[in-house]
Amino acid sequence: MAKYKIAWMPGDGVGKEVMEATRVVLDAMKFDAEYIPADIGWDFWCKEGNPLPDRTIKTLKETDCALFGAITSKPRDEANEELDPSLRDKGLSYFSPIVKLRQLFNLHTNLRPCKAYPGNPLNYRDDIDLVVFRENTEGMYGGIEWFPLPEKIATAMADKEVGHPDRMKRWFDKGLENVAVSTRVMSRQGCESICRQSFEYAKNFNRKSVTLVEKPNVLRETGGLMTRVFREVAKDYPGIGAWEANIDAICMWMIKNPQDYEVLVAENMFGDIVSDLCAGLVGGLGFACAANIGDEYAVFEPTHGSAPKYDGKNVVNPMAMILTAKMMLDWLGEKSDAQRLEAACAAVIKEGKVGTYDVKGVRAGQPGSNSTMEVAQAVAAKL
Repeated sequence: MAKYKIAWMPGDGVGKEVMEATRVVLDAMKFDAEYIPADIGWDFWCKEGNPLPDRTIKTLKETDCALFGAITSKPRDEANEELDPSLRDKGLSYFSPIVKLRQLFNLHTNLRPCKAYPGNPLNYRDDIDLVVFRENTEGMYGGIEWFPLPEKIATAMADKEVGHPDRMKRWFDKGLENVAVSTRVMSRQGCESICRQSFEYAKNFNRKSVTLVEKPNVLRETGGLMTRVFREVAKDYPGIGAWEANIDAICMWMIKNPQDYEVLVAENMFGDIVSDLCAGLVGGLGFACAANIGDEYAVFEPTHGSAPKYDGKNVVNPMAMILTAKMMLDWLGEKSDAQRLEAACAAVIKEGKVGTYDVKGVRAGQPGSNSTMEVAQAVAAKL
């Protein structure tokens, strides 16, 4: 019997290709695992009206953790148009399966390391090594939205804004059927959990500072709560710098002085935004790995999407997916294997002999780019 059971969720588009490539690397390591196929993604929405079938949830509950490739997500109207005709007019509504997974399994922490590996010609700077802690179940991505706006919600909003009747009138005079509302819900517990984890990480890995990414001067209640909690938690870690930056300002500072930052912490949407910016500084989404971590379960995924235009071409960079597997090994406690895998990736990057189009395209005088699988094979050879 294998030591681990891993739910294997390729998903859509290039997710299948990068997962196949990662399997080559894991097999080269002789990682002792059984990989259990699990259905997720756009095809299952179109055919079954559910991008996260119940059978998949059952599979995840019977495994140690999950590796996930990529999904395709589209707006509501487009999703309805692609739904099988027999399933239309049944009240089905598309939802992001990865967002639902995060909520179902309380995967409260999204961990996104952004590291500039030496020799990567796409590095903005070679001295960038930071980690983003993104709260994963609350914030702007909580999924509480309305369109059209129900009258009782409009009434509640009007009651809240008694002192600002003109603002409500400006919106509601357009007709409630023309108004959409998304909410940003945050709890003290959620804020404290993600802030404390970021400081604990800084303490354990000798990081000198933690920076809160927020916007409390505009989002006064939710941003204010997060800021207050961050300051309270920071008092327990006197040896670590506690910095604060607005989401717009940090986008400028990360371009100007990215080497000054070591750990960033943010709510769901702001964490999503700033982590993609950080990924761009260390080579792009082809190098960006992530972990969705809960108290008892974790789902590991690269941060890139399904990239439909590259589907089936075997050309996308698998490094993000392979480094995602490295994060899985770390979480499982296989620290030695995780270090071996990262070292193999770093060696391939540093040598610069093998790389996909994104890397080879900026190397002057380099021969043609390599396929997704050839990059995986190069990493496997290092192992």
